[in-house]
Amino acid sequence: MKKYANQILTVVTATLVIGVSLLLHTVWSHQAKEKPVTKVGFIYDGDTATPYTNNFVRAEQELKEEFGDDVEIISYSNVPDNNSEKSIRALADAGCDIIFTNSFGYGETAKKLAGEYPKIQFCQATCANANEKPVYDNYHTFMGNIYQGRYISGVIAGMKLKEMIKKGVITKEEVKIGYVGAYPYAEVISGYTAFFLGIRQEVPEAVMSVKYTDSWSDYTVEKVFAEELIEEGCVMISQHSDTIGPAVACESARAKGKTVYHVGYNQSMIDIAPTTSILSSRINWNPYIVEAVRAVREGQNIENSIPGNVHGNDIGAGFEKDWVQIVEINDLIAAKGSRKRAEQLIQEFRQGSVPVFQGDYVGVDPFDETDTYDLHEGYIENEKSSAPSFHYVLKDVIRVE
Repeated sequence: MKKYANQILTVVTATLVIGVSLLLHTVWSHQAKEKPVTKVGFIYDGDTATPYTNNFVRAEQELKEEFGDDVEIISYSNVPDNNSEKSIRALADAGCDIIFTNSFGYGETAKKLAGEYPKIQFCQATCANANEKPVYDNYHTFMGNIYQGRYISGVIAGMKLKEMIKKGVITKEEVKIGYVGAYPYAEVISGYTAFFLGIRQEVPEAVMSVKYTDSWSDYTVEKVFAEELIEEGCVMISQHSDTIGPAVACESARAKGKTVYHVGYNQSMIDIAPTTSILSSRINWNPYIVEAVRAVREGQNIENSIPGNVHGNDIGAGFEKDWVQIVEINDLIAAKGSRKRAEQLIQEFRQGSVPVFQGDYVGVDPFDETDTYDLHEGYIENEKSSAPSFHYVLKDVIRVE
């Protein structure tokens, strides 16, 4: 009888264990299936026709590939900086769990609304106000260290100019660079300074002229300004503006017999300017956006979930985390050895061994001539924030028109 009792007890115990396991599995499976869809909102200052915004749309596509039906995306395009509150509030009221805003000009409004909607995560690109008071746990800033890509673009452009000098196409005294910038913000100044210093690694005699469009995206003005710079004798044009206008201007000028080449931004412009556009660089927004959404889905802190340089509620990275990329090099017109040189510099940036903002230069704040910076000391860009902070125009070698 004792033997049979033990057998019965064993069977009952096993049955209970199996039953409990099945019950727990059912509960866990039900919970997994019932995990709510994450609503993700985007506010854009342009649309897919503008290279800058198109890079964010590419991140949207990456989200869909990564999470499938587990995310729902709502986006508003062509939202003016001075009219962003209505669109951002609409996303918040629509139940978005996380909202990404891509224009520097949205920063103040996005942060204000983060204070009103504490349960929603707000992620603002290209801004530096996340750690300014008041600090909100749900307001974040992020940006790639694009000065790295600008510098490499400058070196490759410089190699082309050096080749042109060697072949007698131009003289050293004719190495004038034209730059179409959006605004006199640190982001733009830092970018064109890194580009210029890259060129000067190859051609120390180079000088630069800059024109500001006072708009992030104005095809006509960007094209006209590039044309004017070419007429002034610029033999290399680059840009921190969101349209293909400067590339078109260079290609048209080349067709008319002008000696000029182009370096783009945000996307390859070789298809638009095949005989003049040498290369482009861009920020890759995918790593941040995908991992920020993942953090929200898993209830984790965003800055703790993304590899990069964290400063409070702000995070940035460069080539070492694939946040910055050289888009494409036009081997048909680039100087010999350009691709190899670019790859070498990318590796050096990954190792943190490229001193960009350094040399025999003095920078002057364009809004305060008493504020100067001696680059003999060197300047570490993105040391304290993901947004660029170098805002000094190099005296005697860069002229703002």
